[in-house]
Amino acid sequence: MPSEPGASEDGSLLEGWEPVVGAATSLEDVIDRAFDYRGDVTVVHRDGTELTGYLFNRDAEVREPFVQMFDRAGDGPITIPYAEIRTIRFTGKDTAAGKSYEAWLRRKSERLPAAAASDSARGA
Repeated sequence: MPSEPGASEDGSLLEGWEPVVGAATSLEDVIDRAFDYRGDVTVVHRDGTELTGYLFNRDAEVREPFVQMFDRAGDGPITIPYAEIRTIRFTGKDTAAGKSYEAWLRRKSERLPAAAASDSARGA
């Protein structure tokens, strides 16, 4: 997976992204994207351990910045300092993918011609 997110078949930009934190991608940027993501993520700690769950909070303005998440079992909140995070992988399905207003308009416009064809076939 590339270090920058790309569009997947369902329109999700982050699902499956495995960022490499470094000069091109900052940890803060990855954390902000993980906070906005509507699926599970896997936090990879500096010691190599991993925790998969839903990241729901972060605070970069405090003396020791942190994220908070619930693990897959729903336990938590678990607080993880930024200093302990190597990267965050976007491992869960993005539950909001394809649910934007633009996607809704596209689906609606695709249904209109089909409905018109069905009406004309019935003689309406």
